[in-house]
Amino acid sequence: MTHIITSLCLRDRGCIEVCPVECIIPGLPLEKHPWMYIDPDTCIDCGACIPECPFAAIFPEDEVPAVYTAKGGEYISKVGLTGRFEGINHNGTHLVLDTVKQLTAGEVVNLRDDIQPNYDFFKSGPGYGAKDQDKGI
Repeated sequence: MTHIITSLCLRDRGCIEVCPVECIIPGLPLEKHPWMYIDPDTCIDCGACIPECPFAAIFPEDEVPAVYTAKGGEYISKVGLTGRFEGINHNGTHLVLDTVKQLTAGEVVNLRDDIQPNYDFFKSGPGYGAKDQDKGI
């Protein structure tokens, strides 16, 4: 079992700092990998990352909701979306994401679609190599 970071992730980075096995990697390039990713082969399922996420974007894999009902105001970040999010991450770094959509209250999204990209990031994507290009965003 592993934990999954879903498209609710807006790259806060607090999860990275608390992971005892350093298996959370920021997706790069942003246009292809807009959130953080957890290596399913390294994750020890400790759950330390969950309370650190201000966006409630991290779930145990078997608890990722197929029906997530938005409270309103939260964002999803996915390739192909064209909205903009600006904020400050956990480390005080200014963050701009141009692959987002702000959800309206009652809007329903399937977050289970976000499971496979976590696996793909490490199997066919940049995986740990993204750490070499990480600039703190």
